[in-house]
Amino acid sequence: MTQPLFSQVVYNNDGLVPAIVQQADTKEVLMLAWMDEEALRRTLTEGRVTYWSRSRGEYWRKGDTSGHTQTLVSASYDCDGDTLLLQVEQTGAACHTGTRTCFDDRDLRLDDAE
Repeated sequence: MTQPLFSQVVYNNDGLVPAIVQQADTKEVLMLAWMDEEALRRTLTEGRVTYWSRSRGEYWRKGDTSGHTQTLVSASYDCDGDTLLLQVEQTGAACHTGTRTCFDDRDLRLDDAE
């Protein structure tokens, strides 16, 4: 078995770790996606953010088809090592729906609960 790239990063049983993506200058939370060790390696070496698509079972580099790219500014891990924080320079929409973030206009309110 090969040595992990970063022993500090804790992957789940599927070999994935969630990555919270934040606009570097404004600290706006853009999206959450999943990475495996190879996606993290590609991101750190190429400077363009690469994720693992759980639904498609393949790597995807943000912006390759949409033109809405994410350039890595910094990457860190949380106190437990089980979540990454990627600070990026986002060009265009971050969400696949075409909105700036995946959290636009999706506020939860207790009075909306069913």
